[in-house]
Amino acid sequence: MTQQSDITPPPGRKKRLSIYLDPVLSDRLADHADRHVQSRSMIAEAAIASLLSPDADERREAALAKRLDRINRNIQRLERDIGIANEALAIFIRAWLTSTASLPEAAQTSARAKGGERYDRFLEALGRRLARGPKLQQEIPDDIETSRNLPG
Repeated sequence: MTQQSDITPPPGRKKRLSIYLDPVLSDRLADHADRHVQSRSMIAEAAIASLLSPDADERREAALAKRLDRINRNIQRLERDIGIANEALAIFIRAWLTSTASLPEAAQTSARAKGGERYDRFLEALGRRLARGPKLQQEIPDDIETSRNLPG
C-alpha cells in the first residue's frame, strides 16, 4: 500500500505538505486569508517563498532600514520640540525673574492667592490651546537656521 507522501504528483502539480501550527498562528493565518480573499495555502506558500528567496535578507534589511529611518525622524522631531519647549521656558523664566519685584511680607498672602487664580487661568488657556491649536512647534519654522538668514 502506498502512502500519500510517497505519491509523486505529475509535473506541474503542486506537492502536498502537512504542517502543524500553533492555534493562535493558525487563527491569524485564517484571518489574514479571509481579509485578502485568498486561501491559507496560497498565503503560506507566498510566505515560504519569500523566506527562501535569495533576496529575502536584503528585503528584510531594507524594511528594517525604512523603519529605523522613520524612528530616527520621529526622534529628531521630538528633540526639536523639546528644544523649543526648553528655550521658550528659559526665556519666560528669565523675563519673569528680571521684571518681577519682590513683594513686602504683608502683600505676599494676597499675591499667592492671586497667583493661584492666574495659574488656574493659565492651565485653562493651555488646555484650550493644546486641544485646538495652533501648537508652538507649528508656529516655528522647521529649518530655523534658514529662516534666520532670510531678509526681513
